[in-house]
Amino acid sequence: MADATTATTKTDLWSLIHEQRQKVGDMLSTLNDQQWDTASLCAGWRVRDVAAHNIETHLMTPGRFISQYLGSGFRFDAMSQKGVDRHRTEPTSELLVQFRETAKRSTSPPGPLMAMLGEVVIHGEDMARPVGKRIDTSPATLIATLDYAHRTQPLLHGKARSAGLKLRATDVDWTAGEGPEVAGPASSIILAVTGRSAGLGDLTGDGVDTLRSRMP
Repeated sequence: MADATTATTKTDLWSLIHEQRQKVGDMLSTLNDQQWDTASLCAGWRVRDVAAHNIETHLMTPGRFISQYLGSGFRFDAMSQKGVDRHRTEPTSELLVQFRETAKRSTSPPGPLMAMLGEVVIHGEDMARPVGKRIDTSPATLIATLDYAHRTQPLLHGKARSAGLKLRATDVDWTAGEGPEVAGPASSIILAVTGRSAGLGDLTGDGVDTLRSRMP
């Protein structure tokens, strides 16, 4: 079982974010045209659409977020879709270049910086799993994202899905909660508690059926 120290400072988090973005970019660089057009785990978005969303996230600043949120009528989903649509006609080669170039940025919208790490980990899996790819996420990143994903409520609803369950990762040293157990790889727990049923197949324990019943 891998050991890891959970990131605790802003510098630590940006280091993990940049490392994970590099790994996701490396995964994207291996995709062919058909894989870029494959449906992702995000409903209605292809792999290329999720990559475009990530580019927009990399570029985000507090001012940019407020402007786009106001311009979308205070609707987060509409704002996200507008960001994807800005890249609709770009070739995948250009998307990859933009992903890699913007991945080095250290700007973010208002809110906890931890959300930026969760964004790249979760959306990386959203893109990788449907095309049979694997991202070698570090234990520190997995633990930090597990801590975030199972506690957060707005948008991801991880707190509600995790309620009354004991979550236990089998590939890193992490557990949380009390109740019927859900055990399995950290990345699969992260996907399941954030509403991705694709993560359920790797999980075992008496709590899996309860978690499955909480899928959107």
